[in-house]
Amino acid sequence: MKKSYHTIHKRGRINEQELARFLVKNGQGLLPMVDLIEQCQVACNELIDVTGRAAIQAVLQLSAMEAAGGPPQQGKRRTGDVVFYGCQAGQVFLSDRKLEVDRPRLRSKAQRSQEVEVPAYRAMQNGGQMGARMLDILLHGVSTRNYKEVIPAMAETAGVSRSAVSRAAIEASEAEVEALLSRRFEDLKLLVIYIDGLVFGKYTMIGAVGVDTEGHKHVLGIREGATENATVVAALLEDIVARGVDPKRKMLFVIDGSKALRAAINAVFGADQPVQRCRAHKLRNVLGHLPKDQQAQTKSVLRAAWKLTAKEGMARIKKLAAWLDTSYPSAASSLLEGLEECFTINRLDIPPALHRCLATTNIIESPHAGVRIQTRRVTHWQNGKMVLRWMASAFIRTEKRFNRIMGHRDLWALEAILNPAATASQKAA
Repeated sequence: MKKSYHTIHKRGRINEQELARFLVKNGQGLLPMVDLIEQCQVACNELIDVTGRAAIQAVLQLSAMEAAGGPPQQGKRRTGDVVFYGCQAGQVFLSDRKLEVDRPRLRSKAQRSQEVEVPAYRAMQNGGQMGARMLDILLHGVSTRNYKEVIPAMAETAGVSRSAVSRAAIEASEAEVEALLSRRFEDLKLLVIYIDGLVFGKYTMIGAVGVDTEGHKHVLGIREGATENATVVAALLEDIVARGVDPKRKMLFVIDGSKALRAAINAVFGADQPVQRCRAHKLRNVLGHLPKDQQAQTKSVLRAAWKLTAKEGMARIKKLAAWLDTSYPSAASSLLEGLEECFTINRLDIPPALHRCLATTNIIESPHAGVRIQTRRVTHWQNGKMVLRWMASAFIRTEKRFNRIMGHRDLWALEAILNPAATASQKAA
């Protein structure tokens, strides 16, 4: 053997205590961590490994030393106001688990009976962080039954039961629902609002996503109910108006084609608001009434017509409907239904660079896809409240990955088209 190897023996708590003492003596590297935990109350999510317990013990000891003005000195009289008073068994919350530790005890020198808190220990008592972490893991496809399997094994780590996981996840998700549904929008200058529904078992949730003048997407609200129900959609729109969306401001609404959606928009925002029907929905509806041998040609005609001016495009689709009417009257009827609203962006002369993101509800269907992925493991939806919690939590996590819409550099043109007076006043200023 040419190389010499150093063998490390794991000897339980004694070895951990020696490592903790070493880290305390050479703890300059841990001081930023002490400050971070005390000030930001950030759980040390990734410290559960061989040195995890020792590092946490060292953090607690360093925090205690900082509060006491120095290390414990047996047999020597201290001049500070806080003195060490041994240690006691305790628990800290580390994101997805509780960890048993020996917490240092401090007491006031003036009043021996008065306990002094160790700042880092107090910061790591925030159990809400554990609930949020549990919810995050659940939304990534881990059920409460299998949760223990994803927690790395570690000696003397306090167990987390399935019921505790469920309770913590419910509490965390209810807080996220409240946060989502209480957002304010006074400072947002919205240009586009997408509205679409998502089915969870026998429940349907309506979601609204807005796009501002910079192209950033914002989840505006969610509500339980079908898109075919004008009352439910109107309640959703009235709610976002109450939270700061200006109903007098001209915006483009992109919807799936439901008459109830249009009626709700008229009732809350006025009949003069431009509405664009989702062309992807229209295409699926028309092709659903045709045999396969007729679908490719119809699809080509529709896509070509949508690239023309509003007048030319509608004329071409009317000819197609007349041709289909004899053999496939349902397809012809579907083609003509809401035809003008399929050409709203053409009629407004919106730049072609924006057509791809404004012609369909894909902007909101993309986060809906993220919601489906994160809730795919749920097979039994107990009630609408449960659906609301899961959709809100999944929406919030999906929102973190939102990018600006395609063609966002041309949104100034859409703003000028929708609100010419405001644009002119800004230029004058």
